[in-house]
Amino acid sequence: MLFSSDFLYEVFPDATKQQEFIIAEVNTDSRKEAPDSLFVPIRGERFDAHAFIEQAVAQGAVASLWDRTLPIPEVASSIVLFLVDDTLEALQRLAKAHREAIDPIVVGITGSNGKTTTKDLVTSVLKEKYEVLATKGNLNNHIGLPLTVLSMQPSCEVLVLEMGMSNFGEIELLSQIAQPDYAIITNIGESHIEFLGSREGIAKAKSEITAGLAEDGVLIIDGDEPLLAFHHDKETTITCGFEEHNKQQLKIEQTLDAATAFSVNGENYTFSLLGAHNVRNADYAIVLGKELGVDQQLIQHALLTPSMTGMRMEQLAGKNGSKIINDAYNASPTSMKAAIGTVQSLPFARRILVLGDIYEIGTESKRYHRDIAEAITADTTHVFTIGEDADEITDALKDTPITAVHFRDKESLAEAVLPLLQQDTIVLLKASRGMKLESILDTIAVMEEN
Repeated sequence: MLFSSDFLYEVFPDATKQQEFIIAEVNTDSRKEAPDSLFVPIRGERFDAHAFIEQAVAQGAVASLWDRTLPIPEVASSIVLFLVDDTLEALQRLAKAHREAIDPIVVGITGSNGKTTTKDLVTSVLKEKYEVLATKGNLNNHIGLPLTVLSMQPSCEVLVLEMGMSNFGEIELLSQIAQPDYAIITNIGESHIEFLGSREGIAKAKSEITAGLAEDGVLIIDGDEPLLAFHHDKETTITCGFEEHNKQQLKIEQTLDAATAFSVNGENYTFSLLGAHNVRNADYAIVLGKELGVDQQLIQHALLTPSMTGMRMEQLAGKNGSKIINDAYNASPTSMKAAIGTVQSLPFARRILVLGDIYEIGTESKRYHRDIAEAITADTTHVFTIGEDADEITDALKDTPITAVHFRDKESLAEAVLPLLQQDTIVLLKASRGMKLESILDTIAVMEEN
C-alpha cells in the first residue's frame, strides 16, 4: 500500500464522494493493468487522457484526479474523482506531499552528462546499508519524477532522483518537488545548448537544483568546472575533481582494460567502469556513502559490482575476441570526447571509433562535430561515422594516417567494422539516442542466447 484514501482527501479535499480505499499505485497510462490504482489523466499535445477514464477503471483504478472544468463521467458512480484545477500540477503536488509524509533522505542528481551513471553508482553504494528507491529508465522529467516519488513505499530510507531538463525553470520545479538533502551537479556540457544559449546558460539551469535543497543540504559538484566556481565558497559545497583545490582530490592510478584504479585524497579504490569522467561519477557515490555512514569496504564492494543501466560505457564481447564499448545511449561533444579519450588510453593495437550525430547542439552543430576530431589522436586506427553532421569528423581527419570513412546506412557501416574485429581490437559506439547506433551490435557483437 502506498497510502490510504484519508491521505488523498487531505491533499485534495474536493471529491465527488467520501469512500474508504487504499492506493497501491499511481498511474498515468490507462492501458496498464493497475489494481487499486489512482489514475492521473494528463493532457498531452495529441490527446487528453480524461477520455480514457473508463479504460483506466477497467484496468483497476479505484480513484482518479479529474479536471473540475470537465463534465463528471458516468463511471464516477463506481470510483472517487478528486476535482482539481490542473491534473499535472496536482500530480506534482501529490508527489511533494508523499515525499514529505515518507521523509526519506533524498539525493537529487542533474548535469549535462553522467546523470544515470552517477545515479546507478550512488544507488549501488547506498544499497549496501539502506533501502533505496531510484529513478528507473528516463523518468526524470516533470511527469516522470513525480511518478518515481509516488512509487516510494513507506519503508524507503533513501530516494535517489535523476533530474533532466531542456530549458530554464525545469530543474527548479523538480527540486521543489523532491526537496533534496543532497544535490549533485555531475558536469556542464553542451546538451540542450540550442535552448539555453550557452554553457553559461546550461550551468545556470543545472544550478536550479539548489532551489529545493534543504537548508542544511549538501551540494556536490564537478570542482574542475569553472562555470560552477560560484558555488565553491559555500561551506556545504563539496567539490570533486582532479585539480588540487578540490575537497575531494582525484587521481587515476591505473587504467586497466576492464576497470579503473584511482585514489581520493590518497585513499585507494578500484571500480568496474572506464574513463576519467566516470572516476568523478564514482567519487560522487563515495561522497554520499561517507556522508551517510557506509563502511569504506562496502563502498569499494559496491564500486566493483554496481548495477548499471545499459549503453553507458557498457563493455561487451565483440566477434573474434574483440571488445566493444557501447556508449550509445546519448551523446554531447563533452561526453563524446571523454569516451574517445578513454578508448585511446586502453591497451589495444586496433582502436575503432564508430560515431554518430550529436543532437540538440543548435546552429553550431557542424562546428561542434568538426571539433570532435581534435580529440582523436594517432592512437586511433579507424573512425567510421554516420549521420547528417558526423561527416564533419571524418572530413577533418582526411589528411591524417587514420582510416576515416563516412557511411550513409548502418548496414554498410557494420559490414565495414566486422572484418576488422580481432583479439586486439576495441570498438567504441557513441551517438545521440535518436541514432540508435546500438543496432549494429547484431552484426559485430557476440549476442547472448536467451
